[in-house]
Amino acid sequence: MQKLGHRLLALCALSGALLAGCGIRSTEVPTDFGPAPSRVHCSLSEPNVSTQAARGLPVQVFLLCGSQLVAVDRTVRVPEGTADSARRVLVAQGLLDELEATPSPAEKEAGYTTDVRGAMGVTGPRRDDPEETLRLSVSPEDLTSFALAQIVCTFSDSSAAEGDGSVILGGPTTAPPRRYECTDEVRTRPGSNEPPSTEVTDG
Repeated sequence: MQKLGHRLLALCALSGALLAGCGIRSTEVPTDFGPAPSRVHCSLSEPNVSTQAARGLPVQVFLLCGSQLVAVDRTVRVPEGTADSARRVLVAQGLLDELEATPSPAEKEAGYTTDVRGAMGVTGPRRDDPEETLRLSVSPEDLTSFALAQIVCTFSDSSAAEGDGSVILGGPTTAPPRRYECTDEVRTRPGSNEPPSTEVTDG
């Protein structure tokens, strides 16, 4: 019986040593792995407007940031003396090119992206279209909801449109153009809310 007691004491001592060896050691490294501080998204430094003006016509395009549409400054080149009808198309093409361009490193760091792809072109109205119509080389209904929202809001906020928050867009087919609107819902949730549109058949 005495030997059994000695064995039990020895086993207890061994178990205690093993348990102590398997314990979690104290550490000076913080164990709170919450999100690290990072640059505020969708925040860019103010552009130099005078420098922009020297490069071309100052405009704004809508990029995606934080699942919303956010306006950023760009420039487009339009030759002096261009007639109004041709000027609208040149501005629209310049805006489209800027939407398709890869965001700058600073814009990428701030979280900006674009869903407009494919080197699209834009032309003016056909014979039976309203005079402010812009026809894309890709049908608007074939674009993603994000890309369509970017184009509609960018065009409708520029001299390529009539300045009433809408733009008339058509595609390369014979389908009649439609008037698209850039609403607050489209700006804040472009993936869930496509720009509302109505069909137009004449000027």
